[in-house]
Amino acid sequence: MEINGVTIDNTYAEAFPTWVCRVIITAVTEEWAYKAALEATGFATSAIGCPCEAGIEGMLTGDETPDGRPGCAVLFCASKKKVKEQVLERVAECVLTAPTTAVFDGLPDAEERIPVKLHFFGDGYEYQKEVGGRKCWVIPIMEGEYIGEEDFGIVKGVAGGNFFVMGENQMAALMGAQAAVDAIGGVCGVITSFPGGIVASGSKVGSNKYKFMPASTNEKYCPTLREKVADSKIPAGVTAAYEIVIDGIDEESVADAMAEGIRAAVMVPGVKFISAGNFGGNLGPFKIDLHSLFS
Repeated sequence: MEINGVTIDNTYAEAFPTWVCRVIITAVTEEWAYKAALEATGFATSAIGCPCEAGIEGMLTGDETPDGRPGCAVLFCASKKKVKEQVLERVAECVLTAPTTAVFDGLPDAEERIPVKLHFFGDGYEYQKEVGGRKCWVIPIMEGEYIGEEDFGIVKGVAGGNFFVMGENQMAALMGAQAAVDAIGGVCGVITSFPGGIVASGSKVGSNKYKFMPASTNEKYCPTLREKVADSKIPAGVTAAYEIVIDGIDEESVADAMAEGIRAAVMVPGVKFISAGNFGGNLGPFKIDLHSLFS
């Protein structure tokens, strides 16, 4: 299959289940909501070495938030036990501490719930009030008051949806990957958790040489090793590749994001090949076929 002259590999992306919590952070301005969200989603690129995977889903207008202020929706993805810990710690350390912020549940209809109790920080001066029809806690702080919900919905989601953007040179591949991430930004219910949404150092499970490593460089996708690795996945004429990894609230959202990202990437001159990463079914039960995204 080709789209705009770019070959789409006949393969699939292998993804795995995760639990997802959607948190809405509001502030007096969009800038302050974004700053708090960015801090709260730090060090959360990959479950391989981070306590969770997290990212900014998108910005929200006052019409889309419970308190009528500009906001930012973020997704936290982890095991059921870890997602509770991570939401609590990141909201407490990165959002409660940020100027003018408030926090609300982004999945109010979810059946599964987790408690995120911060009101004890109020040391007995905290009280409850209703904001936008939601039961919230108010904590007196130096700038005035912090307002937040403490009951959050979680859903079984999908992590690790992915595709590779390969180009004739590094800049072509990078621009293609950036175009893909920009397009994915318009899809609801997904995040791209790596820096700028792009992975430069794609990995494989374990290591061929160092048994203590849980993951190592994926030599099949390293252009400089194309002539040294017998089963290299890098086509002739490709000198750089980037991976886009997508987490989302369900498989459909992840697949939609992959399709939108690929459509954008293939429009960039110099992008030559689109593929995806899988481990023969050993990583997870979700198999998102690239060709089926465009059928």
